[in-house]
Amino acid sequence: MFKQHPKGLYLLFSTEMWERFSYYGMRAILSLYMIKALFYSTAFTSSVYGYYTGLVYLTPLIGGYVADKYWGNRKSIIIGGLLMAMGQFSLAISSYFYAPQTAPVINSFFIFNYQTVFFLIGIFLLVMGNGFFKPNISSMVGFLYSNNDGKRDSAFTIFYMGINLGALLSPIIVGGLGDTGDPADFMYGFFAAGIGMLIGLIIFIVGRKNHLVDPEGRDVGVVPNHKYDPEDCKDIPLTWIEKQRIGVVFILAFFGIFFWAAFEQAGVSLTFLAEQHVDRVVTSLNFIIPASWFQSVNPLAILIFAPFFAAMWFKLKEMGKEPSIPLKMAGGLSLLSLGFMIIVAASKTLDGGADNISPIWLMGAYIFFTFGELCISPIGLSMVSKLTPAKFTCLFMGVWFLTSAVANIIAGQISTLYPDPSLPTPHLLGIPIDGFTSFFMIFVLMSIIAAFILFIIRKRLENMMHGIK
Repeated sequence: MFKQHPKGLYLLFSTEMWERFSYYGMRAILSLYMIKALFYSTAFTSSVYGYYTGLVYLTPLIGGYVADKYWGNRKSIIIGGLLMAMGQFSLAISSYFYAPQTAPVINSFFIFNYQTVFFLIGIFLLVMGNGFFKPNISSMVGFLYSNNDGKRDSAFTIFYMGINLGALLSPIIVGGLGDTGDPADFMYGFFAAGIGMLIGLIIFIVGRKNHLVDPEGRDVGVVPNHKYDPEDCKDIPLTWIEKQRIGVVFILAFFGIFFWAAFEQAGVSLTFLAEQHVDRVVTSLNFIIPASWFQSVNPLAILIFAPFFAAMWFKLKEMGKEPSIPLKMAGGLSLLSLGFMIIVAASKTLDGGADNISPIWLMGAYIFFTFGELCISPIGLSMVSKLTPAKFTCLFMGVWFLTSAVANIIAGQISTLYPDPSLPTPHLLGIPIDGFTSFFMIFVLMSIIAAFILFIIRKRLENMMHGIK
């Protein structure tokens, strides 16, 4: 599977691996930093986290448009990487200004001092940098292959493995440096995330000239993407078939919102659960597992199982039984629901009076989340590159990431309902969220209902794809 692909794929793999090391390392400690060092409540932390991660996935619309129209992929990636490195270092500076409280106070609003100012500057730079970086590096994977190359799906799966190799290492390294129990140490975690981003940027700059070429040997990503279309096709309106295919992108992106709104609880409510109610003490080693380390379970499972999923899709395709993209995504939502059912089962013991649950429950849930993710995320990236005209690929990659933007904002808002005995019982649609069981059932129902509806309409979507598999 690996030897059949161009060297450019592995250049993009390495660059994205280090960028994701930077992002997921920061994400692993961000909510903990807000609670322990900025002294925010869990509800305010969830809200800030949701809006931040939502904007991270919203700005790719801008970055994709700029690359398609003006800059090209390569320039956008370099500028985006520089901005993100600066953002991580700004968070490290924010951590440097941490000062212990003289009296315990929990804040539900911003207290403007040097620590908060550098925190907000860092968040802003990360949001803008990701907007230029994310859609362009993902789009370039597709540009390395011809439109009918059967290796494209497996290429995106390999690329996705690079994402998750970075995501595996970062919570361990960044979390190990920053999530030590001493809030002053968050500085070292954010600094390590910034160094990771710089490494990825250097790899890209050094290797871009020799390896980023299409099957005909032409450089890709140097000029705006609309220039890759034939001269006599640039101003031709979209055909009816093209419009229907683009419609599929929008519809599947909508269903992706339900998946990511639940999946992204990893950075907020599930991190709160790990910090407060998971037994993390390893008695034999006299060691407490950092809560941030649990976020490495998902990428580790990706690296273990992604080759099996890629081989499974390839084998089913040879047999003429490969599921369509809509059916794969419906399956992904169902698997996500099963993961949250595991959390619900564990939550009943907490609601029954137990203080902690075994880490096996959380790890098992993350593995099912991984199975669902493998049916949605790499498949979605490949889908966008297949269904959209080349001159709009980066823009619609941004549309696909818009799914995550909306979902992360929703994820943050739902996470504000996380059980807090010091606050009144919250309600959702008139239903009281009076414990961990009712809270996590939200995600079970959200994902399984979306899976059922997508399964029902899959045939119509397959027809709208007009032969694209």
